[in-house]
Amino acid sequence: MKQKILDIVLAAAHRALEAGALRSSDFPPFEIEEPKLVQFGDFSTNFAMAAASVQKKAPRKIAEAIVKYMDDPGGILQRTEIAGPGFINFFIRPDAWYPVLKTVYDQGSAYGARDLGNGRKVQVEFVSANPTGPLHVGHGRGAVVGDTVANLLSFCGYDVQKEYYINDSGRQIRTLGLSVYLRYKELFGQEVNFPADCYQGDYIRDIAADIRNRNQADLLKMKEEDAVSWAARYAAADILEGIRDDLKSFGVGFDNWFSEQSLYDRGRVEAAMGELLSRKILYEHDGALWFKTSEYGDEKDRVVVRTNGITTYFASDIAYHLDKFDRGFERVIDVWGADHHGYIPRMKAAVAAAGRRKEQFDVILVHLVNLLRAGEPVAMSTRSGEFVTLREVVNEVGKDAARFIFLTRHYESPLDFDLEVAKQKTNDNPVFYVQYVHARISSIQRNAAERSDLPQGAWDQQSLMLLQAPEEIQLIKALARYPDVVQSAASLLEPHRITFYLMDLAALFHAYYNKHRVLTEDSMLSQSRLYLVTAVRKVMRNGLSLLGVSAPEKM
Repeated sequence: MKQKILDIVLAAAHRALEAGALRSSDFPPFEIEEPKLVQFGDFSTNFAMAAASVQKKAPRKIAEAIVKYMDDPGGILQRTEIAGPGFINFFIRPDAWYPVLKTVYDQGSAYGARDLGNGRKVQVEFVSANPTGPLHVGHGRGAVVGDTVANLLSFCGYDVQKEYYINDSGRQIRTLGLSVYLRYKELFGQEVNFPADCYQGDYIRDIAADIRNRNQADLLKMKEEDAVSWAARYAAADILEGIRDDLKSFGVGFDNWFSEQSLYDRGRVEAAMGELLSRKILYEHDGALWFKTSEYGDEKDRVVVRTNGITTYFASDIAYHLDKFDRGFERVIDVWGADHHGYIPRMKAAVAAAGRRKEQFDVILVHLVNLLRAGEPVAMSTRSGEFVTLREVVNEVGKDAARFIFLTRHYESPLDFDLEVAKQKTNDNPVFYVQYVHARISSIQRNAAERSDLPQGAWDQQSLMLLQAPEEIQLIKALARYPDVVQSAASLLEPHRITFYLMDLAALFHAYYNKHRVLTEDSMLSQSRLYLVTAVRKVMRNGLSLLGVSAPEKM
């Protein structure tokens, strides 16, 4: 409907230009918006204000010209009016909304999809937590953000691959091995000096005990260096397997698990450094090799190879991102924790230096989760190794509640996650509030199926004319808005827009249901209302599917 209004405005502008009522064919970008107050109509445009400087006319004069030369070939307009300095408000005929319901039925699970991507290859890399400990709630928020962004892009015509980058090389892996080795020695009564920078959590003791109990290896008979290396490989593999299981339980899967170590094994890091050096993007200074990131927008140059010849994490990250583009991805999206904000300029510099356009690389920063229980903070301390894991949260509140609540705020805002609220079967729990709409309509459908006078899913223009209540028109308008919401969420990489939309749609449905009976003694009225609420159910299911949340038949 919004597109139809835009077409009407542009056609009127061209006719006004031909008639001499407008001076220029240069029509600047303008908005078609839904006013917050119903007295301003169903849609409003700022065309007159946007065009004033180009047309050299007062906005109100421009608005008068648009209205004068406006045509309505589809017969959708009830009336138009000019408000304020030159806004044009459009009031849509109630019966013009009815075809929206047929579109919902005809398109089914594809309703809302827009072909924005045209098959272009996009990679979304997310979670990518070091295999040095279990996933915590912060990882969970990043996981559902990345997973839902990928779902949205796929739904909108992109060829999407989801990837997990395994940081299985470098200092943190050796620290993991040392941590396990020292705990292993403790199990045999040896006194050890456990460094503060080693991993402190109880899971390290569990891994050490598993090595001993299952007789995996006798680390005490090995040289310490070999024992630490063996323990590192064993622990990383064990932790990674746990991460895979946790993500699977959370409804998150990946198309590819990419090993950092493989970059070194295949010579990709060395090759990337050699290529950049040959192009004079790298230079030597004080015995180290530096990247000219300051020439590509970073605040200063960065070291990629230290004076001892060991590469930095930045070097492997450069090689990794070059590898992504070499695999044919036209766009790369990384989901990082908010504490990596300072890392963005140098990675954008690396992408630009590789000859890629800046818009081919996006970073989503996911902020912290404040875990609460009945309003009180739940203590979390990663320094001591004591933290609430994602597995614990999912086991307590369920996958659906966790995923939905993680998406109830923009990822750039901190999120309060109350475990007790997430378990409630009340309207205070947002996922229950939304899912209950689907379950309630499913119940209505089951009751309707027992009546022979109600053919479910049949389009009947005559019966739909009975949908005259303001709450009914508001519901149809909300359904019409869904494709635009999906497009915005995909284009802006903002999955919370779907969550907000579903909560708004749920509020409209609950208000309608509390005021109007769907199944009445009047079979024609019942048929029209059943058609309406079934369309609501279809859209609710579509939206929940994008979020990776189930649409229950019963609750």
